Amino acid sequence: MKMWSGRFRQPLDPDFERWQRSFGFDRRLLQYELAASAAHARALKNAGVLSADELISILEGLEQIGERAAASPSFLDDEAEDVHHFVEKQLVALIGETGCKLHSGRSRNEQIAADLRMYVRAAIDQLRHEIAELSTVLTDQAEQAADVAMPAYTHLQRAEPVLVGHWLLAYVEMFLRDAERLADCKKRLNVCPLGSGAVAGATLPLDRALMAETLGFDGPTANSVDATSDRDFALEFGSVSSLLALHLSRWAEEMILFSSEEYAFLSLPEAYSTGSSAMPQKRNPDLLELVRGKSGRVVGNAVALMVAVKGLPLAYNKDLQETQEPLFDSADALLQMLPLVTGWMKAVEFRLERMQQAAQSGFTNAWAAATYLVSRGVPSRLAHERIGKAVQMCIERGCELKDQPLDGLQSLSPAFAQDFYQYLQLPSVLAVHDVPGGTAPARVRQAISATRKKIELLREEVHARA
Repeated sequence: MKMWSGRFRQPLDPDFERWQRSFGFDRRLLQYELAASAAHARALKNAGVLSADELISILEGLEQIGERAAASPSFLDDEAEDVHHFVEKQLVALIGETGCKLHSGRSRNEQIAADLRMYVRAAIDQLRHEIAELSTVLTDQAEQAADVAMPAYTHLQRAEPVLVGHWLLAYVEMFLRDAERLADCKKRLNVCPLGSGAVAGATLPLDRALMAETLGFDGPTANSVDATSDRDFALEFGSVSSLLALHLSRWAEEMILFSSEEYAFLSLPEAYSTGSSAMPQKRNPDLLELVRGKSGRVVGNAVALMVAVKGLPLAYNKDLQETQEPLFDSADALLQMLPLVTGWMKAVEFRLERMQQAAQSGFTNAWAAATYLVSRGVPSRLAHERIGKAVQMCIERGCELKDQPLDGLQSLSPAFAQDFYQYLQLPSVLAVHDVPGGTAPARVRQAISATRKKIELLREEVHARA
């Protein structure tokens, strides 16, 4: 029997009936539905709607439903309309008519809003844990690279040398910002809609604060109309997820580039690569390409979530059912990707010698060279011009700045002296960037230490709030 069938005389069209069900995807909310139903049952007992025996019967029935679902996935092969209908059906089958009392004073509109908030809250905790794991591995790799340098790129052209560790820590910064955004999203979503009814508030004197506390919320929602129709938390989660996905995609793209023979900065881990069915020599970066591809889905889901609520009048509309699958898909995609990315980063081998060599060619020391002239009193703009001309001379001769004779350099500026060549050496080029956030080795070592503290704080937060 439907939860709303009393007013209707004709059955639903069979095709429409199957099409409009959501149990096929909202069954994953079962644990949250059971927890919310238990909290509601206790509130009904306190409001005098249930006796003590009826409360015990309902709580035991809800527990049995959870146990059966855990023991046998086929238990969920049901033609229920949604997860709320499923729980009510199973409860009545287990404990009889007392199960029908559970729905007193509540609506599915508030139930799904509460279930989804608990789902997103748990997904955030899981994602932040996985971000901490990935960030730890990236930081470990940064430390292991020690003082080895590589070329940094702007416009995909060699720009300046940076430590390999400095480059890897850039990704950690991105991912830690994602973790902060997820935590910020959790702060706003962690209010409880239970007791909001269908739109105007519960019709029984339910203790909303107690229900919220029981379920780990910071408090009840402030407005019943907003509570039953609000999906801002889903949209915000979708937006934050898309940023995390974009960062993973940028990471994947750069690793793909650097694994090519043209760069040869790293060797693809065989455990996360595949071969070609036609070309025996190939090792393809499949994990990286799938991360890049699946990130597009997460971005698309964020758009789908926004479009689903665009123009919806208050309060609940069936359109909101369409916010669930994009939400679930984004959480699934990221929770599957992150551990694999972490595994890939553990397994990858950086060709440090090749990276170090590349950091010393292509005029990556040009800005340091200009800084040398500035330190000898040449105005910055003129120093830039003189080094630009020196680079052009080198290009014509097919050499690097370090190979340019001193007399040739002095023809450009009398400020050049013999100590200029020491300034061009890689350690000197790195050391000149001795500012907080710069790539000077001492600064990078400080950054690694500071990053580990940030990660440890993230782990403590996840553990405390989970």
